[in-house]
Amino acid sequence: MAQSSSPISGVAERYAGSLYELAAQAKAVPAVEADLGRFEALLGGSEDLTRMIRSPVFSSDEQFKAISAIAAKAKIGGLVGNFLRVVAKNRRLFAVPAMIRAFRQIAAAERGEVSAEVTSAHALTPAQEKEFKTALKGVAGKDVSIAVTVDPSLLGGLIVKIGSRQIDTSLKTKLNSLKLALKEVG
Repeated sequence: MAQSSSPISGVAERYAGSLYELAAQAKAVPAVEADLGRFEALLGGSEDLTRMIRSPVFSSDEQFKAISAIAAKAKIGGLVGNFLRVVAKNRRLFAVPAMIRAFRQIAAAERGEVSAEVTSAHALTPAQEKEFKTALKGVAGKDVSIAVTVDPSLLGGLIVKIGSRQIDTSLKTKLNSLKLALKEVG
């Protein structure tokens, strides 16, 4: 695991590493990944939840109670439920999105995979995801696990991040480049 200069990523990597060790011991890595994905989806769908995990205004007890209720309602229990409660008690909820990304990277590395973050203007079909994984496997030389997010502001195309490499073929970026080029000419 590479050390990062960001304090948040350092916290995220330590927590994710601990969660991975517990999940591996319990032989529950796929289940933990699924629960983390469900919590990430909850975060993406709720501005209030995002505000609650980022705001220093809420006490650790308030965050603990809120996370406990949310996890119970979403049926996120076991290791991930306990993990989220510990993170809330330790006032580290702000780093949960980075913890989820770090966990996925650790799990992928342990499986001999490379993880890629893909941002698309539209949701990819399962056939497109499969074809995309095959293409990325040819580039990376390893199996690739992808985490797809949808950002309609891209208008079209994709942004792919594998490790420190980023490939941006989005229409938004191309239009911005064209806009800058036109400004320089005029």
